[in-house]
Amino acid sequence: MSPRTSRAGSSAKRRGNSEGSTPRRRPDGRWQINLRVTDEFGEASRHTVYGDTPQETREKAAAIRKRVADGQPARDRRQTVAAFAQHWIDTTLQASERKQTTKVMYAGVARTHILSSSIGRLTLDRIRPSHVEGWVVELRRKGLAESSIRSAYTILRAVLDTAVRDGALASNPAAIVRRPRVTVKEAPHLTPAEVAELLRAARDTRYAPLFALLVHTGLRRGEALALRWSDVDLDKGLLRVRGTLARVQGRLLVTVPKTAKSKRSVPISAPAERLLRGLRGSQAEERRRAGSLWQETGFVFTTETGEPYDPRNALRALKVAATRAGLPHAGLHTLRHSAASVMLTQGVPLKVVSEVLGHSSIAITGDVYGHVAPDVSRGAMDVLGAAFSE
Repeated sequence: MSPRTSRAGSSAKRRGNSEGSTPRRRPDGRWQINLRVTDEFGEASRHTVYGDTPQETREKAAAIRKRVADGQPARDRRQTVAAFAQHWIDTTLQASERKQTTKVMYAGVARTHILSSSIGRLTLDRIRPSHVEGWVVELRRKGLAESSIRSAYTILRAVLDTAVRDGALASNPAAIVRRPRVTVKEAPHLTPAEVAELLRAARDTRYAPLFALLVHTGLRRGEALALRWSDVDLDKGLLRVRGTLARVQGRLLVTVPKTAKSKRSVPISAPAERLLRGLRGSQAEERRRAGSLWQETGFVFTTETGEPYDPRNALRALKVAATRAGLPHAGLHTLRHSAASVMLTQGVPLKVVSEVLGHSSIAITGDVYGHVAPDVSRGAMDVLGAAFSE
């Protein structure tokens, strides 16, 4: 046989790309296969698998080839979850279209409950669904609220989703773990008499108009504090919710509304109109007195020099008034809940209340306020009875 024929014969026996070598015995008794795989982008990589038997080694090699054929990384990255989570905070999270306040909150939760946790010390190639479940149990043992645990889980899942997207992980182990539940709690609210008592207790503070507007409109605290006079149309009796004022990393910023439906127009009642007209007049007087010290920000609720209220100061003032009124558990959000409760108990349809509050769905309104909605089922049965009676 000529050398040419010999070379042709050997090439016919050569294994194809990605097929891998035949198992060979190592000095330590284990079996080994060397294989080369080429991903969908044409990038080639070499891998070595080991097994206690030739069959086990072949199965491990086949598993790598299948992962690559399915568009997954040949092997999960040996990077800790904490290191990848920090990378996620610095890149993916910052590049997202989430609100800045949400980005700050997500980063804080990730640093507190992922980076410094037992799951954070695991490498991506070792994390399993049971590890995620164990981590959730750890958070419960620490006494975290149900909502905090769900937030931490949501963030971990987002981190691992990014690892899958970036080819560092074949599949997300958190995705097949049941999301921690949050028990729906009844929204605390005040009766109209209690609201009146609270507003009387706050009467002598500059925050009294803010508290009254929350009651008359059902706005969120940040939505009311973000209002500018350009958002208020007293002639048409409407105000437009366009943003939320919040303190973000030490600075007061107006960010986009909480949800798409949070950006809305809210009708102004006669008492709310009188309140806003009076507030505009008193602000004009403060502007005159402040002179050159006045900062023209255009906000409805301002300090003596025109700067927006700090949400924390508004909360402190409400707490002082609530304690004085004998309602120590009341907060700014309690005023919003009280407005919703009054609307529902007076028969305003749930859908209308949901739109006024700016909820993303009527289901949320029903979950939070269903307990205060009037029982209309008996009336409905009476209607049916009258319609079908002889």
